[in-house]
Amino acid sequence: MKRSTVLRGLLLGALLQQSGCMQPPAARPPAELPQFPPPPDEPRFFFERTIRSSGDVVPESSAGGLRRMVTGETQAGERLSKPYAVAVYRGRIFVSDTVQRHVTVFDVPKGKVSRIGDTEGEGDLIKPIGLDVDAAGRLYVADTGTRSVMVYDTDGKFLRRIGGEKWFLRLSSVTVDPGGTRVYAVDIGGVSSEQHQVRVFDAVSGEHLHDIGKRGSGPGEFNLPRDLAIGREGRLYVVDGGNFRVCVFDRNGKYLKSFGSIGKQYGQFARPKEIAVDRDGNLYVVDTAFGNFQVFNPEGELLLFVGDRNERDGPARYMLPSGIAVDEDGRVYMVDQWFRKIEVYRPASLKPGAGFLVLQPTAAR
Repeated sequence: MKRSTVLRGLLLGALLQQSGCMQPPAARPPAELPQFPPPPDEPRFFFERTIRSSGDVVPESSAGGLRRMVTGETQAGERLSKPYAVAVYRGRIFVSDTVQRHVTVFDVPKGKVSRIGDTEGEGDLIKPIGLDVDAAGRLYVADTGTRSVMVYDTDGKFLRRIGGEKWFLRLSSVTVDPGGTRVYAVDIGGVSSEQHQVRVFDAVSGEHLHDIGKRGSGPGEFNLPRDLAIGREGRLYVVDGGNFRVCVFDRNGKYLKSFGSIGKQYGQFARPKEIAVDRDGNLYVVDTAFGNFQVFNPEGELLLFVGDRNERDGPARYMLPSGIAVDEDGRVYMVDQWFRKIEVYRPASLKPGAGFLVLQPTAAR
């Protein structure tokens, strides 16, 4: 008799023996997941899921499920090493990994995981950090190793690079307008550098158009800028990390105002990092020191905060949060480098199982 047949027989026998000698365990009620704000207030977001590896996205075969049930194994999968930023397009989650030197693509609707930028030659990534996607699904990667913005099509094929060593000292993030016409690349500069600014390029030709900001603490000036998001009417919101604020510009780069200050109170900042915007124009700002993200309306008024700093991992607990994104359905995606995870929050206006972030029936096994 073949060894595999014997093994299957033993597994089946073990299951039958357990079912005959033991009473089935009492059904446990599902653990109550966090909602924000917490009761008794009306919820605006529900914690939905955590993604740590390919095993959280790729459907498991029935044989694998049976084996885990018998042996107690955890589902295998390639784990994130040091994720930094996240971008989302129609259920495809892009995550930059500075240790593995590529962008991991979690394609939830298809139940697949792939990589971008890990092939030798043109399009290879050295240290990918910031990410963004345009309305056509093209991916833009701020690669601090090459000091370039790398552009890929929807299949992960390398298209072109923008910038280079001539243009950046410490490239930290990239944002593209929805039409894929302009690229906004943030140069964080450094302690001994005056190059703290946003550089604007033509997204197709790579031509440098103009710059926004300079080093300083005055209106429209930056000290260690970190990220940029595009809001209503093309407004530009720049995280000015060293000045503990968000600076607001019009679509042409004219300074309008700023909000935020250093402090420990809600609505203030201690170590702001990345920013995202939803379809209503609300702003989501990650603060690494607070271990959360704060939600502001387009005018900079605080609406809500989500998460807390904690040395123990768990839903809505963070030690080193970095990246954030909001998808077409209003779901919020938060990256934590320390716990090596992405957490997803569903807006209360979206029903469970609705939207793009759903495994399609043809992908299930």
